[in-house]
Amino acid sequence: MTFRKLPTGMQDILPPECRILNQIKERLAFLFEHSGYEPVLSAAVDYYDTYSQIESALPEERMFKFTDGDGKLLVLRPDATLSISRIAATKLGREQARLYYFADKWDAQNAGGLKSREIFQAGVERLGECGAFSDAQTIAFAVDCARAVGICDLIVEVGHVGYFKGILHDSGLTAAQAEEVRRHINAKDGLNAERVLSSAGAGRSTLDAVRALPALFGGREVFDRAEALTESKEARAAIAHLREVERILTDMGYEKSVCFDLGTVKRLSYYSGVVFSGFVRELGVPVLSGGRYDTLADGFGKHIPAVGFAMGLKRVLVALERQGNLPSAPVLDAAVGCERGAEREAYALSAKLAAEGMRAVLAAEYGRDALAAIAAKQHYFVTKKGVQKT
Repeated sequence: MTFRKLPTGMQDILPPECRILNQIKERLAFLFEHSGYEPVLSAAVDYYDTYSQIESALPEERMFKFTDGDGKLLVLRPDATLSISRIAATKLGREQARLYYFADKWDAQNAGGLKSREIFQAGVERLGECGAFSDAQTIAFAVDCARAVGICDLIVEVGHVGYFKGILHDSGLTAAQAEEVRRHINAKDGLNAERVLSSAGAGRSTLDAVRALPALFGGREVFDRAEALTESKEARAAIAHLREVERILTDMGYEKSVCFDLGTVKRLSYYSGVVFSGFVRELGVPVLSGGRYDTLADGFGKHIPAVGFAMGLKRVLVALERQGNLPSAPVLDAAVGCERGAEREAYALSAKLAAEGMRAVLAAEYGRDALAAIAAKQHYFVTKKGVQKT
């Protein structure tokens, strides 16, 4: 019977997991607020045309689409950063802001497991900021967020789309072909990447550089190897930028949490500079991902340089479970029971304890047996004559 099942890639969250997710949100919200970020929440439903007519649009097949009462095509929020870029360009009214959010996004193509079609995220966007110091701060803050929720040994892999764009600059590829090469490289499909390059007439130096991309992974030694592969000014500028990001992160004490990977290239029409993903050994997918997207708001009519990242909260939950770091379920501070005729006093006592910050519950049945069945640090039994604490 279909009512017992959910569509592929969707899942219910039961009370134990839901409580932990709420605790994760509380820890992140505390850190966001105390680090100068302001909350924002974009609409969950938008017009399809809002996203289909901009250069950085997501592929149509990834969007959940439906029609409004007037026949116009709508989509469920396909990307939180795009939605916030729209807000920044059309409604925010200021050039700079540091924003945070907790929001769902929906991806119609994800097939379930750790790739859910409904993705609950926490994220930050730093609007109106440029430069290596802003990039380094964002990466460091991503590490701080992972630590705040209890994740151990996070490694952030950092790259730069400018390097990939630079080595392809004189290859003769169209934007669509460059995106196809990028997809093949991320899929570790070097054969098809070379096929596209060769069909476009790319030179030997470009082919050699693309072949070398998977090996451009590690510490600062990667930069010298990457520079030796190309004379492209754009690619070399990207390496110079990464050198400065690495210097700042090392100075800030984050060098052990960061490595560099020029072989993983994110979507070229979306990202404009530094890109990064955070991994733990226990999970085969990133728990957080982000980068610089200086041109993302341009499609909404305003140029706003920006950098940020998002954490997949369900993935965080799985990572914590596999690392053995799930927070324990809290025990009730107090349980209140009563005899018939003492309901008013019992309800008032339960409300008073809750107002004082205790987790208190009032038994739904009368008698001491009902009270004894509730696990709590303290028990109160209310009679017509008064309160007995046990």
